[in-house]
Amino acid sequence: MSENKEPILSLRNVDISFGRGKKLFKAVENASFDIYKGETVSLVGESGSGKTTIGRAIVGINPLSAGEIIFNGEKISGKLPRHKRREVVRKIQMIFQDPAASLNERATIEYIISEGLYNFKLFKDEKERIEKVENVIKEVGLLPEHLTRYPHEFSGGQRQRVGIARSIVMEPEFIVADEPISALDVSIRAQVLNLLKKFQETKGLTYLFIAHDLSIVRFISDRIVVIHKGHIVEICETEELYKHPLHPYTKSLLSAIPIPDPILEKNKKLYVYDPSIHDYSVNKPSLVEVAPGHFVYGNEEEIEGYKKALESGDETII
Repeated sequence: MSENKEPILSLRNVDISFGRGKKLFKAVENASFDIYKGETVSLVGESGSGKTTIGRAIVGINPLSAGEIIFNGEKISGKLPRHKRREVVRKIQMIFQDPAASLNERATIEYIISEGLYNFKLFKDEKERIEKVENVIKEVGLLPEHLTRYPHEFSGGQRQRVGIARSIVMEPEFIVADEPISALDVSIRAQVLNLLKKFQETKGLTYLFIAHDLSIVRFISDRIVVIHKGHIVEICETEELYKHPLHPYTKSLLSAIPIPDPILEKNKKLYVYDPSIHDYSVNKPSLVEVAPGHFVYGNEEEIEGYKKALESGDETII
């Protein structure tokens, strides 16, 4: 992304902790990255790495212990006036991982999609509300007659479409998609991804796409942020990351991607990440830009090694 582009959302030295005293657990430490308007940034890492914690902090569910989150040039973390918080809630929507758990089983699909419209008075009259709901249900590939039904009457893929419709009807600028396809069948995943891509193009949306599967994010991301145990270890444009992964944790994630050819899959070398290879006792690590737009986490010695690896141009295409 070019330097003169304004980020729509920025994390600045964000810490997120849970518990107190001896039970204090730092889930995210010193996380900083920008997301530019109209792009998809994927936040990837294994379970428990802090991905969803960051996503929930952006929508205001998890409070920060330190740092700040900036949206459209204004700070949105911490205490906000009620009208400001409402504006943020409308402009930043979240699509949840489990479409069954995130929908109210007792409400009709029409009510589920209309809830945000009611809360934010986003319609002039009843006719306009029905029009908005019917339009959005068609846009996600369902039918107006589905509106009178309940979530349990739908498949996982259809429920996730309802979840997307509920977000889109609010006309947001930014969507946090928290593993929106991990609970779906493989055959349905592509449909949901295409749907998200379509809305990005037609409505100018910006996404933070949270995932643990690097094979999926390659096709939808402009840039990838890799997180390990609360630390961001690498940020890079998608194709560059697949060709030149620098941090050993990124390499281990890439080596775990299955190869469709059974012979190649059988003979491939799995890269296992061992955190004990880093000695940070004296020389402390930080996130450093080793090439334009390519950031990696390490101490001075490691950063020098990463720069040399980039210069040598070894292509590690996965």
